[in-house]
Amino acid sequence: MDDDLVHSLLDVAEAVAPTRPAVRDAVGAWTYAELHEHSHAVDAWLHDRGVGPGDRVLVQAQTTRELVAMFFGVSRRGATFVPINPATKAFHLAAVVANAEPRLVVADRANAETLRSVTRLPVHETGTVWPQVHAGAGRRLARAATPASTDAAALIYTSGSTAAPKAVVTPHAQTTFAVRALRDALGYRPDDVVFCRFPMSWDYGLHKVLMTCAAQAEVVLAGTESDLALLDRMRQTATTVVPVVPSLAAMIVTLARRAAGPLPPVRMFTNTGAALPQPTIEQLRAAFPGARVVRQFGQTECKRISVMPPEQDRERPDSVGRPLAGTEVLILDPEGRSVPPGETGEIVVTGPHVMAGYWRSPEQTARTFRPDPRTGRIRLHTGDYGRLDEDGYLYFAGRRDEMFKRKGIRMSTVEIEAAAMDVPGVRAAVAVPPTPHRDLALCVVSELAPHVVLRELARRLEPAKVPATCRVLDELPLNHHGKNERGKLAMILDEALS
Repeated sequence: MDDDLVHSLLDVAEAVAPTRPAVRDAVGAWTYAELHEHSHAVDAWLHDRGVGPGDRVLVQAQTTRELVAMFFGVSRRGATFVPINPATKAFHLAAVVANAEPRLVVADRANAETLRSVTRLPVHETGTVWPQVHAGAGRRLARAATPASTDAAALIYTSGSTAAPKAVVTPHAQTTFAVRALRDALGYRPDDVVFCRFPMSWDYGLHKVLMTCAAQAEVVLAGTESDLALLDRMRQTATTVVPVVPSLAAMIVTLARRAAGPLPPVRMFTNTGAALPQPTIEQLRAAFPGARVVRQFGQTECKRISVMPPEQDRERPDSVGRPLAGTEVLILDPEGRSVPPGETGEIVVTGPHVMAGYWRSPEQTARTFRPDPRTGRIRLHTGDYGRLDEDGYLYFAGRRDEMFKRKGIRMSTVEIEAAAMDVPGVRAAVAVPPTPHRDLALCVVSELAPHVVLRELARRLEPAKVPATCRVLDELPLNHHGKNERGKLAMILDEALS
């Protein structure tokens, strides 16, 4: 067995713990033996439809047990899994299909007609596919495919600064290294129940499935369940680990405050993507006494850059942790030279988790994945800025598009938003950088009047960092992954000036 292949994670789990619960969705659950069996059935189903090594299998479906089996089955086939968020509309979907050039397309009924409008390939509906896969459970091909660890296990389409679709190529070896390193860094255990609200089209959700498998633990797929039922579902499944983004964390806090009965036995919340505001962290700790709230930092281009050790979750509250074992983080100045500890520069990453670039985008790949001039090893230039302290802990300062100069002072949206979230009564905040036509602005969800928010910010920030305007909204627009849509807010602000 090649343990660098994605499906080897499942093969090991099935050999070690065949009867242990593996994956649960709103309808039912499978053991590792059952998931293993269904992944082979998917492999056979794909083989019968002409899918071979290197082909892309595009899937736009809700995250269920069957989708997990589909991912592992595609891996067995030596093909490449291309998961698409079910909320993706025709305009972007057409560009993704043209870019990926899939051999086979699978879709939920709700998405099938849209996909048929953008591809001439037959679209296999899940309502037909899954019964066929279930019926084939137990079937194995006489001759299995033999993918290489350098082959692409998945293409993960990400949002970016360009209109064209951008997919990160995630090979088997990089994926399995990141999965095992994260399992160890976070201390996933076989008795854990990981509550996953995120779709497998996002690497946060996809890797939660894989990390749980690597720990021989259980993952609960809860992406289709009602917001109001989340806490009950966590209680029913005895959830111990919850990956969160700020919007989900705030929802859990609200539900926990209203709960009448005992809360689920959560021992750890993990956060990446958008950082949790400190008040939300404290609220999670108050609602779930003893639970760790673990900060992380990463990009799809290498999965994860740093993790704060869970036992240190109350230490260095501004840090996003230490680099993963076996990886290295450099802080470089504009000339590519390392800066001393404490100084801010671009975060550059090396290690076995650095992915293989962008699919069919050599120019973008060359800009982001560059060889080290000394060693020739590929380094990921993240475009994010931060600093390392003397002990090697990383501090995130802001993304390239979140850093700007105003009144001669360099600043980032991160520090302005953190100050806004420190104001009692502000529940969410997004700073929108200035343009030639509009000054620095702040959008908040709060009962406070705009001038009150700005007055409080003036007590917390240097004068140049206090936004010129504050706008109070009922809610902030979020993307499919629960992150703030800064671009939409900029459009709202610009329209108000026109």
